[in-house]
Amino acid sequence: MTRKCSTTKTAPVRAASRGWRLQDAKARFSEVVRLASSEGPQHVTLHGVEAVVVVDAGAYRRMQGEPSGQLLVDALKASPHRDLDLQPSRGAMPVRGVKL
Repeated sequence: MTRKCSTTKTAPVRAASRGWRLQDAKARFSEVVRLASSEGPQHVTLHGVEAVVVVDAGAYRRMQGEPSGQLLVDALKASPHRDLDLQPSRGAMPVRGVKL
């Protein structure tokens, strides 16, 4: 028994909006990456089940909360007590006399 080959190419079918079947995502990986940067996360399915999501590197860093110290700075600026003048409660350190 022989199989008939289709001579017409069809465009890969995306599973859903921003969704790709694995074989299509592999074949058009550059496009998946470009769309992740310009349109947002791209979902890839394996056997009809969502397997992975391709996201832009900047979006990934924002989701991970890359430590920058900015949260601490913002918290201190938002404090209602930021105008307090704090002085240490200790006085001068005692010094004992030494004979030379």
